[in-house]
Amino acid sequence: MSGKRFLILMISILGSTYLPAQDVVNDDESSSYNLNKPEREEWLRNTNNGMFIHFSVDAPLGIVISHSLVGASADYVNRYFTELPQVFNPARFNPDEIAALAKLAGMKYIMFTTKHHSGFCMWDTKTTDFNIMHTPYHKDLLKEWVEATRRAGLQVGFYFSPEDFHFLHRHHLPISRDNVVMNEEVQQAWTDFTRRQCEELMTNYGKIDLLFIDGEPKEIVKETCWKLQPDILITRGALKTPEQMLPGVTITDPWLSCITMGTAWQYQPTNDRYKSGRQLIELLIEARSKGGSLLLNIGPKPNGEMAQEQEDRLREMAAWYFVNREAVDSVRPWVITNENNNWFTASIDKKTVYAFVTDAAAWKEGDRKSLVFHSIKSTAATRISVLGQNSLIQEYRPGKDVGCKYQQTDTGLVVSVVKAQRLYDDHRWPNPVVIKIEQVEPAIQPVQVQTVSAKTTAATVLLQGKVLNYKGDAAMKAGFWYRVYNGQTEDLYAGPWIKTRAVKPTADGSFTVTIGGLKKGQKYEYKAVVEYNRISFNGDEKVWQQ
Repeated sequence: MSGKRFLILMISILGSTYLPAQDVVNDDESSSYNLNKPEREEWLRNTNNGMFIHFSVDAPLGIVISHSLVGASADYVNRYFTELPQVFNPARFNPDEIAALAKLAGMKYIMFTTKHHSGFCMWDTKTTDFNIMHTPYHKDLLKEWVEATRRAGLQVGFYFSPEDFHFLHRHHLPISRDNVVMNEEVQQAWTDFTRRQCEELMTNYGKIDLLFIDGEPKEIVKETCWKLQPDILITRGALKTPEQMLPGVTITDPWLSCITMGTAWQYQPTNDRYKSGRQLIELLIEARSKGGSLLLNIGPKPNGEMAQEQEDRLREMAAWYFVNREAVDSVRPWVITNENNNWFTASIDKKTVYAFVTDAAAWKEGDRKSLVFHSIKSTAATRISVLGQNSLIQEYRPGKDVGCKYQQTDTGLVVSVVKAQRLYDDHRWPNPVVIKIEQVEPAIQPVQVQTVSAKTTAATVLLQGKVLNYKGDAAMKAGFWYRVYNGQTEDLYAGPWIKTRAVKPTADGSFTVTIGGLKKGQKYEYKAVVEYNRISFNGDEKVWQQ
């Protein structure tokens, strides 16, 4: 996956003059234009999650997809391009099984890697011999997958990388994502090559619903694909697509976050660290609470089968989704994303709130739990229920009171419910329980918090934040949370947040805190946090290096 900068430095072949370098952020927010139709972006806002599939010719090695070519020896590169196609044979690829499981887990689309950065094409292309037809499999795998996805009633998404290491190799250029030097002739050949590949993808496989462009140049891809498929929804290349992380705050525009089950995009048989099913469910909940969609990745085994670890987690997600689907499908953020470990989504009209009790592993079946929600206010018509259960009967406990109750107090809405549904044989379902609270109103006006900057010295750092539209409330306290930052891939495995001391904002809402005892050269991530009305309001997360 991408996340670096890709620089194209074109050299004029007439003379030795250098054209100005074009520094293009390999992300989505630098897009020059967006022709996505509003109804397609609205569809994404209503979509809780999709499946990403990373699969390419280097899967038999169980290594990072494509990136091992960067900085590789000439011998390695030659054997990669010549030997790996001879052993790549996903003979047990069953796209119908994968699509059926994706649908059961609540996914509404599948995004498949048609071509990753190595340049290997998973379709019958006429642009290069480095493709699936020149392997022992010798079938158009992409076509099989597209047809299976449609049979499952899911939308078809293509991942496409315009960056192409095989193209660079054929033109005797160094394989790099940081600095590629091309003359005009090669640059034009690359543009034509990319256009022709996009034309094949957009004309040979029927209607394509979504496109994820990973790499540069994006513009020729966008131009070609929107021209041939005007209804296609381009995600990366037109929308925000944070990778291996979730944004720190709610984003009002449509967005998705692409995240792996472990640390690897392609199948990695050893030395990977899988997130638990519960963690993946909580990532989905957080994404929906912040207005986005989760694009969850799998990487098939070299023979095409889904890895058991990945299937197991998808089935756990499927069980949770079967119970709680209405809390994540076609919902919007509530006035606040969460109160401690309780997260929220809301119906589009904001009259129904879904409260996700994520700290539920120790909540025993049959026990009653009381929670206070400070952001929700009841009305005369308020109703409370727990998704998936009728709250009338608990198995083997005849006559037990398992009903749902609530009381509005001066400090918040007190909700009392019983975990009464049996989902595991041992009666220990560890995953979030969802409380549906109908006919309610917001009890608060959200506080908008901005994480401003970090100014470092040799021994300390001055963290700066601001409360927007601050009205001088004496009860409001502000500070920061921070922790060691070990990189994008490690972000979801980071340690607990450390809290700074709390201070009172100044008259314009600004606040600062100085901290010391930090390791020189270490990167840290931080966010501004305001405590008000018993609720924590967060700013977005930023990174600084000490």
